[in-house]
Amino acid sequence: MDVTKEIKLGLDLQGGFEVLYEVKPAHEGDIIDANALEATASALNQRVNVLGVSEPFIGIEGEDRIRVQLAGVEDQNYARELISGEAELTIRNIYDEVLADGSDLRQGGANANFQPETNEPIVNVTFQDSSLMQQITAELYNGPPEENMLVIWLDFEEGVDSYLEERMKPDPKYISAAVVRSVINSPTATISGDFTIEETRHIADVLNAGALPTKLEELSSNSVGASLGERAMQQTIYAGFIGIALIFIYMLIYYRFMGMIAVVTLSAYIYLVLLVFNLMNVVLTLPGIAALILGVGMAVDANIITYERIKDEIRSGKSILSAFKAGSKRSLSTILDANITTILAAVVLLAFGTSSVQGFAVMLIVSILTSFVTAIFGTRLLLGFWVKSRALDKKYRLFGVKEDQISEL
Repeated sequence: MDVTKEIKLGLDLQGGFEVLYEVKPAHEGDIIDANALEATASALNQRVNVLGVSEPFIGIEGEDRIRVQLAGVEDQNYARELISGEAELTIRNIYDEVLADGSDLRQGGANANFQPETNEPIVNVTFQDSSLMQQITAELYNGPPEENMLVIWLDFEEGVDSYLEERMKPDPKYISAAVVRSVINSPTATISGDFTIEETRHIADVLNAGALPTKLEELSSNSVGASLGERAMQQTIYAGFIGIALIFIYMLIYYRFMGMIAVVTLSAYIYLVLLVFNLMNVVLTLPGIAALILGVGMAVDANIITYERIKDEIRSGKSILSAFKAGSKRSLSTILDANITTILAAVVLLAFGTSSVQGFAVMLIVSILTSFVTAIFGTRLLLGFWVKSRALDKKYRLFGVKEDQISEL
């Protein structure tokens, strides 16, 4: 099973961007509490789904902040505009009275299309209630001629915007205003105007994304190009391979046979960490790779502590079997202390850190727990099998101990 193919990569490895927003009330008197943050995060997630981004990260930080990370996004400007835009659709009469709004739309009911007769780009919007457009258009059609106007707004500001004022401007804020020439018996309305194909796609996307319950103010952003992310991943993996190879060589030279056991268990450790990380469906980032390499160091440290204790017991004159039992027992408490203190530090990072720090903490915790299993149980199982078979009796050099270093033979 090739676990590396299944692992999802973060934006720093495949390119993308992240934005930290401050959440503010949409209307005067509104309160930003946990429910408002959850509702905003949910609305943002719906907007991200419109982009088709795989494995987005939308996380709440503190009391009024939300961090959005999108990996693999090509058009970052379009994505940012879609995420933070208000996108509140209203259909009004000439007196700015609301006839219908975005809540009346069918989910995913907006789509970019072309006018059959003129082939001009338009946006079709479909309402949940099939009779709504019939009621609206019938009221306007049968009313006074001077009031027969269907005005479609995006982000209308109450008390600020007005159709009667905007119609006098060369570039009015409303997106469409049309005379109702017949009663529409269809649940679908058409938004037409001097639109480009890209503009109709954008309008359809923001309508499908829905309105945000709050306002977002961008505090900071970070963008990584796809080529830069790929290069960073290649360099990090290359450096990781070199570091791990040097560790393997050192263990083989200094600890001989025990070093070979360490190479086997460390290889199993790396595979298991990637497998667990994949099963957790977590996105791998550069800090995550750093935590993986750090976990290798922790696993090596556990092996070294055990091997040094065994070598000390051999030097004291004990048999290979007795040295293995005593050394393994003496090293256990030291290894436990080292791993527990590191896990406690990782838990603190997970609780109070930002997204990238939290990713590092999760990977570190997984790495430490896995290294503990492979270093303690894997190493003891394999080495114990050989020691108890008596095949290594009196072969002190295989353990990196010379005979003249042993006090009693």
